[in-house]
Amino acid sequence: MTRRARYFVDVHGHRLDGGMSDAVRGNWQTRGIPAPVVQQMAAFETQWGGLLLPPAPRYDGGPKIFRSDKPEIDTTGEWWFDAGDQRCSMGYSFCIGPRGEFAIEDGRGRAVLHDSVAGWVESLALAHSATFWAPHITTVHGTAVDGLDLSAMEQFPEVAGVSNTWWRGEETVIAVYRGEAQLFGDPALQVGTIYSGITNTAIRLDY
Repeated sequence: MTRRARYFVDVHGHRLDGGMSDAVRGNWQTRGIPAPVVQQMAAFETQWGGLLLPPAPRYDGGPKIFRSDKPEIDTTGEWWFDAGDQRCSMGYSFCIGPRGEFAIEDGRGRAVLHDSVAGWVESLALAHSATFWAPHITTVHGTAVDGLDLSAMEQFPEVAGVSNTWWRGEETVIAVYRGEAQLFGDPALQVGTIYSGITNTAIRLDY
């Protein structure tokens, strides 16, 4: 992770507990979950389990606490597992994919937000930093998101964005959230947040 994200986790995160016990590991294995899937869940628990972060600006704040649970196989034979409980009642949950993707799912389909959990955390850190440094913040919805001119901007690579992407330009940072729109097939659910007037250069750099 970038220094920005590490600082965000260190200062604003709380680790309540973490790690997968032998009893929990054994429980999943006796229930027929393949060993590589259990190992992936254990690795997730070691790195992220029990971590409580401030709410995200979208997706009703994201998982309250990172916690692996409920591994399920999809129609292609790949396994996904829960990433942690929602903060409130919602029409979807958060999950981790076979290659570590961070996604949302509603029981019928999934939309990958980031290629990794670290990418999600990087996006939280950027949102926190951009909100602090930007004197002007504008939000657009639906088709207006497609009208955002990103041609002269570049992506923040650390976000590992798929349906969530972050872009930087001259004194401007833009966050684009398309996960809910993809999950529900409704372009009206797209959201773009424009942080403008940022004179602090650190937020626009990988550091």
